Amino acid sequence: MEDLREHGTQPFDALMENWGLTNHELVETSTEQLNHKQVQKARKGRQLTLATMQKVCRAFNITIWNRLSAAEKEIYFEYMHRHLFNYAKGYDADWIDPNVDLFPKK
Repeated sequence: MEDLREHGTQPFDALMENWGLTNHELVETSTEQLNHKQVQKARKGRQLTLATMQKVCRAFNITIWNRLSAAEKEIYFEYMHRHLFNYAKGYDADWIDPNVDLFPKK
């Protein structure tokens, strides 16, 4: 029997990699008691509640924001949960990330 709560690796996982972020950085940055288990579930595609998706998204944006210069902050596009999770209402598989030029150079 197929588990309808498993959605596979999420766009959030690729974004975490692109930004060079770790689960621990998000947990450490969050002021909302985000834990490592929630971040791991978010990356691997276990279905989260809307509140948890938004909590993860806020921590993600804040962690990135803290790394940006003043000039980069001016052009940074703030992610919404629909950009991070393929099962979120309003998700668009064809969406192109406007922050690509801000990704850290590898």
